Amino acid sequence: MSRQRPLSLSRRRALSVVGGGLSAAVLASFYDLSLHPACAMEPRFKEQLVRHRPKVVAFDVVETLFSLDPVQELFKAVGLPDTAMRAWFAAFLRDAMALEISGVYKSFKEVATATLETAFARDGVKPAVDRVQQVMSAFGELPAHADVRPAFQALRAARVRIVTLTNGSTEATTKLLKAAGLDGFVEKAISIDEVKHWKPAREVYLHASKVTGTRPEELALVAAHAWDIQGAARAGLTTGWVGRTDKHFTPVMQAPDVKGETLVAVVDALVGLPVAP
Repeated sequence: MSRQRPLSLSRRRALSVVGGGLSAAVLASFYDLSLHPACAMEPRFKEQLVRHRPKVVAFDVVETLFSLDPVQELFKAVGLPDTAMRAWFAAFLRDAMALEISGVYKSFKEVATATLETAFARDGVKPAVDRVQQVMSAFGELPAHADVRPAFQALRAARVRIVTLTNGSTEATTKLLKAAGLDGFVEKAISIDEVKHWKPAREVYLHASKVTGTRPEELALVAAHAWDIQGAARAGLTTGWVGRTDKHFTPVMQAPDVKGETLVAVVDALVGLPVAP
């Protein structure tokens, strides 16, 4: 018979707490959750962490910095209903994440094109090549939200570096930034193509940390999507959520460190965090 390993003091105390019928929260205070494989490299007890002003802020691109309004108008132009664009975008993200979970990488363009064809067919519009290409071309002409420039200016004044972190390509992002006159603020456009993983996979955020030469906690991710905030938080980044189309942050995701109705409000909150000693 194999001998059982003696229980550590923390585990004996935890068992005694269970026997006493106290809450799981008290149990967690005695038991070292970081010993569990599923918790490896996760920030422990994030609610107790003191977040500091980030050295670098990484911005999501589509919807966070740039509006999808031109894509919405093209959907209408080819005869699709008003709700079609949002339904397609949700399906696009769903399929991208399904591929990620199943261990298959496809680029933004590949997934977007395939799901556009499906969306067109579902709503009774022939998914002709020219129509699909017309919609795809709109992604290169997205306008920047009005609050992007002042948010970037506030970060520059605070001497906080700026990068972008996108599920799209570096080329497309660089084009958008240049067309909006924002390229001078951004030191690098980081793409998932560099790691062959889709956000919100941990690898993407840790890659951004490596590229910017920061520790995860020194890098902030600002996004309009709760799933992006979730991924960044689980990788150890500081997080900021801006309420764009979603006006309420879903409670099933890890809450952002700061949030606001505009990018300026989010940036002000990040800059207002205490400076690391």
